[in-house]
Amino acid sequence: MKRIVKGQEPGSLTQYRQQPNSSYEDYQDKETLRQFLVAEQKGLCCYCLSRIRPNIPPMKIEHWHSQKGYPEEQLVYANMLGACLGNEGQPYKLQHCDTRKGDADLSRNPSNPQHYVDDLIHFEGDGTISSQDISFDNELNKVLNLNVSYLKNQRKAVLDAFKATLSKRGELRRTTLERWLREWNGSPQTAELRPYCQVVVYWLRKRLARA
Repeated sequence: MKRIVKGQEPGSLTQYRQQPNSSYEDYQDKETLRQFLVAEQKGLCCYCLSRIRPNIPPMKIEHWHSQKGYPEEQLVYANMLGACLGNEGQPYKLQHCDTRKGDADLSRNPSNPQHYVDDLIHFEGDGTISSQDISFDNELNKVLNLNVSYLKNQRKAVLDAFKATLSKRGELRRTTLERWLREWNGSPQTAELRPYCQVVVYWLRKRLARA
């Protein structure tokens, strides 16, 4: 999970929401909505940070507050995120992200800057994601299932490949590490981030803190 900076919502959503008896189910411009969500998330799932694309089926439109539990927020753009399919159709123990979450509540929204998800999440060398916040850690594991073997292995592979690249360069200057951090963390101008980028961002920040 990584902080998402929300942008301006699609004009079609603004206009439709003003109509009487409007509902998410009847909103017809979901294709544009997907494009907006994927662009502001720089091509990554809001939860696991795997690659998503705006065309169906590689992504879902996630309501952080579920439509069932919070019907008044079903057309609120700040409540919408782009998510991967999360092993939809597979056994429950293998599902993750929005597919696993369903109508459950989460205490942290990656698009809410006051929830500090970047500061609360930690990564181990084996790809495990965790938090010292006990409640949030439980959500990462039980609600989103972000430590399912496939995701752990993907994060570990990304981190191992990055560390292998660095090892070939020998001793690295601080300025080099800072440049790598900027590249992996992205900027407002970055079009796409690398899948599972946050595991490398976390490692680089720790490395720089020790330097």
